[in-house]
Order: sequence, then C-alpha cells, then structure tokens
Amino acid sequence: MIKIVLLLFPIVLLSSSTFITPLEYAAQLYKNPRGIGCQFCHGVDGKGKLIANYKHKHKQKSFRGPAINQVAFGDFFKALNKKKNGMPRYFLTQKEIEALYLYLHQDEQEVQNYDE
Repeated sequence: MIKIVLLLFPIVLLSSSTFITPLEYAAQLYKNPRGIGCQFCHGVDGKGKLIANYKHKHKQKSFRGPAINQVAFGDFFKALNKKKNGMPRYFLTQKEIEALYLYLHQDEQEVQNYDE
C-alpha cells in the first residue's frame, strides 16, 4: 500500500496548482483516454465486462474485457505498453498510467485515509 502512496505523491503535489483534482482527471482519462474509453470493455469500475456473445464453428462464445481493478501496478503498466488481442494501444505517458491506476484504486485510498 505504501508503494501506491509513493507512486501517487507527485500527482498530489501537482494537484494544488490545477483547477481539476487528480481523481477527476483520472476519471476523465478512464472514460476517454484516446478514442474508446476503458469502461466500454473493463466496466465502469474496472471489474470486467461482457463485450459480445457470438457463435464460432457452431459453438456459443463470449468476448470479455478482463477485470483490471486488482492488477498490481507493474503488471498494469506492462499491459498498457504492449500489444494484446482486442486491446487498443493508447501510447499513454507514465503520468497518465498512474492516473488510471489511481482511478481504479480510489476505494483503497479512501480506506487507507481512514486507517491513518
């Protein structure tokens, strides 16, 4: 948990000089990073989502966007920087990836704040 706090510390420092909070920026980025938003495949909260049901060779199949709300930051960063089937490349900056991670883990941040 301390890694998340250290990772997000630069965002908090920069937030005092802007008119939008880091969480608001992260939410906007999640909804429209560059083209299609993350919520269309991963759901509003990153828990995954059914994209389509289809038939292939007379068998019923499903195409799902995986859950991304429980992924460690290192794996999250790697996944956003490599080509995957069905996943568009967004060419996000490190700060944008950190903001997306903040959005997906905002509940953990609230829990941590109450624990302190």
